[in-house]
Amino acid sequence: MPAEPSADEASLRTELGRQPNKSLLRFLTCGSVDDGKSTLIGRLLYDTKLIFEDQLAALERDSHRYGTTGDDIDFALLIDGLEAEREQGITIDVAYRYFATAARKFIVADTPGHEQYTRNMATGASTADVAVLLVDARKGVLTQTRRHSFIASLLGIRHVVLAINKIDLMDYSRSRFDEIVEDFNAIGAEMRFESVVPIPMSARHGDNVTARSTHMPWYDGPTLLEHLERIDVEEDLAAAPFRLPVQYVNRPNLDFRGFAGAVAAGTVKTGDTVAVALSGKTSRVKAIFTPQGEATEAEAGEAVTLQLEDEIDVSRGSMLVAPQTRPHVADQFAAEMIWFDDHHLLPGRSYILRTETQQVNATVTDLKFKTNVDTMAHEAAKALEINEIGTCTLSTQTEIAFDSYGFNRSTGSFVLIDRMTNATAGAGLFRYPLRRSANVRWQALEMDRAARAEIKHQKPGVIWLTGLSGSGKSTIANLLDKQLYAQGHHTYVLDGDNVRHGLNRDLGFTEADRVENIRRVAEVAALMADAGLLVIVSFISPFEAERRMARERLPAGDFVEVFVDAPIEECVRRDPKGLYARAQRGEIANFTGIDSPYEAPENAEIHLQTKGTSPEASVEFLIQWLRDNRFM
Repeated sequence: MPAEPSADEASLRTELGRQPNKSLLRFLTCGSVDDGKSTLIGRLLYDTKLIFEDQLAALERDSHRYGTTGDDIDFALLIDGLEAEREQGITIDVAYRYFATAARKFIVADTPGHEQYTRNMATGASTADVAVLLVDARKGVLTQTRRHSFIASLLGIRHVVLAINKIDLMDYSRSRFDEIVEDFNAIGAEMRFESVVPIPMSARHGDNVTARSTHMPWYDGPTLLEHLERIDVEEDLAAAPFRLPVQYVNRPNLDFRGFAGAVAAGTVKTGDTVAVALSGKTSRVKAIFTPQGEATEAEAGEAVTLQLEDEIDVSRGSMLVAPQTRPHVADQFAAEMIWFDDHHLLPGRSYILRTETQQVNATVTDLKFKTNVDTMAHEAAKALEINEIGTCTLSTQTEIAFDSYGFNRSTGSFVLIDRMTNATAGAGLFRYPLRRSANVRWQALEMDRAARAEIKHQKPGVIWLTGLSGSGKSTIANLLDKQLYAQGHHTYVLDGDNVRHGLNRDLGFTEADRVENIRRVAEVAALMADAGLLVIVSFISPFEAERRMARERLPAGDFVEVFVDAPIEECVRRDPKGLYARAQRGEIANFTGIDSPYEAPENAEIHLQTKGTSPEASVEFLIQWLRDNRFM
């Protein structure tokens, strides 16, 4: 049997029961590490009397064990719930807390300050209305302060509190306060904030957090809590064009088909005409159902199920919209990216793009520039490293529907997923579709792949030889080409060195250039296979992601991966072009197998071990495999 609630719990439940009609403010605390973010939130919870007696007792015990504030209560420990955080005195994840005052309800996200956890800060910022940006009065504006400010601006936060914390350690100095405000205003001018309110405070002692400080008579502005209670951040999403991303198709019986989701923008009423964003097909709203029952209308933020009058093609991942103001529909677009992954963002590499409802294959086609968070300058770049921010163009396998992020944060954002690890590699913000996306359409041709293959009496495909330099790829490719030609087959060899004399002569050997090298070759190989040829590709192609991308350019079964395998020691011994020797002397940088990695295939169709096996024997095995699988 559950225990009776304590007096504190009962009081809190009573108070929360009075909350429904209060407005809700979402804010986050951010800034550099150890600026006092967790302490500030702990102080807010303590001062608003939302800490139970048992929690306070535990906090006092933990303050003696883990605390960094001497005999005082260490309010940061109330938020830093992870053992690792308590022992290190840092925040490494996003912690969400709820509290309320007589004026308003609040959800606060405490985000980590370390640079390597920038992704967590971006997560907290994505739903926040206000950013409380903490600055240690002793240290002033730091690089991470700039980075978090820029991310907050990028993610659509328009209101900032510049919380100049630990002012007690600077003897409550007005001149130090004014100096930091001036420094921040210099960078804040580059961003799109509507308001920046500077407040001098000491989160540890409570100065200007919920109560006005007696130590700073020179400050006549609001306390932090006063400002948060008063600030108006309401976006009139209900007045925006209607958007409903469909999360679920509800079919409880044969007579009912409803489309469930949260209204992302606008208002919908019974009898309204709505359109499917991608197809443009329209129908009228027959009924609206909410958790409270049937309703005549719903607006932004409400969870609903819509029943339509007509049987039109709507599924999970579709978006129902106002027909006169449909979102962008495109397969190429410009976006801003915040990169999270240890593996660099590389143009040409294939990722999974996931929006609120859709998931498609996508490629970053061009990296326009990255933004220097210190100077806000746009810098040329071939890749984005972890925590870097850049502007790029992307191409998706199929058209998607989206809004510009400035119009709607929900329908204007996406994430990129690494295809190998399934980890979130980066967060993106849609900016605008590319005009060529609307103008370029696939031209249907009467002579198709099957007809071209039939006249050649062979099954077209790509035989992709991958392996280290010196493993025997080019030798095997040449012999295979000769034997297939002698048997009357139509073939062509794409060799790594040969292609670099023409098509790819502008590319070097950086990781980004290697990715683009393989992307171009994969496109050419797919076109040649479409012409009915057996295409033999001989490339080191060191990265699994690019080999998978090449495979996916072809119909299932038309791509044959051949792992030409020889130990690195054997390749070095052979060294047919003298490249290993030069790489070991430091004359060649980024050489695969020496100072650049090779990701060996795990599921290649054919595995040729060439040490101790003649090229002729390898080719004989290959030809027999092609016969058995009806390529010839």
